[in-house]
Amino acid sequence: MTSQIFFEAEGFCVVKNILNEVEIGHYIELYDELLETTKHRPDIRSDLSGQVTKVGTEKITQIMRPSLLNPNLLEMPLHQKALQWAKLLLGSDMALDFDMLINKAPHTQAPTPWHQDEAYWINMPDKRAVSCWVALDESTQENGAMWFIPQSHLHSLRQHQQQVEGGPLVCEASEAEAVCVALQSGSCSFHHGRTVHYSRGNSTNGNRRAFILNFRPAAMIEYERERGFDHLGNREARANK
Repeated sequence: MTSQIFFEAEGFCVVKNILNEVEIGHYIELYDELLETTKHRPDIRSDLSGQVTKVGTEKITQIMRPSLLNPNLLEMPLHQKALQWAKLLLGSDMALDFDMLINKAPHTQAPTPWHQDEAYWINMPDKRAVSCWVALDESTQENGAMWFIPQSHLHSLRQHQQQVEGGPLVCEASEAEAVCVALQSGSCSFHHGRTVHYSRGNSTNGNRRAFILNFRPAAMIEYERERGFDHLGNREARANK
């Protein structure tokens, strides 16, 4: 079964080695520089039960739209390769909507709640959207690999709630209905904007650094921007996957 057919049927797919070893090293260097120098970063903090608070140390770090901070990223291999995959999966009119970095620090144990990305976005006439989730570190169940619920993109958007003001959106789901997608460093997964997903906290000695790129039709990006939605400020995507 090809990646495209699997994606259409299940709502996600895996692409191995989208980055080679040299490219991984370059991205890790840029990633760590952004983690070190970028201030006022959105962050969620949660305990082992998943209850989100706004106190304590930074456990899940999210930097929205790093390509605004470093425009060179747009011309580098990841953005170019991921765009070609997005076009293959959902159509030739797909374009980059936004990118982000999400790091789970060592031994922080902060899970990412179950959610659908579409719950964060304004209602659009064309809901095609796909996210590319790239593992810069090997992703495992222990450090926060992604879990996806197969075929959830084929059903209606689930009801989401916000546990605390400014916190992430959460929907009802469980690992029993999902599959864990572990990835080697340099590999990635693509998931539909309506696919239900989550990740466990990081219980290991290392970081779990992920680079995420989201794509949707160019006309819908223009539709968003005309309505003031740019994934920054108070309306940014706060999934912290």
